Amino acid sequence: MKKVIFTEKAPKAIGPYSQAIEVNGTLYISGQIPINPATGQMAEGITEQTKQVMENIGEILKAAGYSYSNVVKSTCLLSDMNNFQAMNEVYGTYYKETPPARAAYGVVKLPLGALIEIETIAVK
Repeated sequence: MKKVIFTEKAPKAIGPYSQAIEVNGTLYISGQIPINPATGQMAEGITEQTKQVMENIGEILKAAGYSYSNVVKSTCLLSDMNNFQAMNEVYGTYYKETPPARAAYGVVKLPLGALIEIETIAVK
């Protein structure tokens, strides 16, 4: 059975999609951009944007009863691959042991002019 996951502690969807969907012990988190849910503002710079995205993912994980240790796959979308190393440095602080599988892509443009977007899959 499909369960919609929503928390006020992460940004509301900016389109016709859910923050996350849980099915049979697997959590699919929609791509998160660096919007601070308290202010509605986007963080500045790749380091701060990556931190905000990871915090948003953390809040959705928590709302669904998961943690970063449950994450098995991430897909990182970057508007500029020159930001890859800086993104990696921040991203790595959230997955110090047994990091998930991951793909990273350079894209032409992200929603609202974000520098980064990350989608995540977690399993219990």
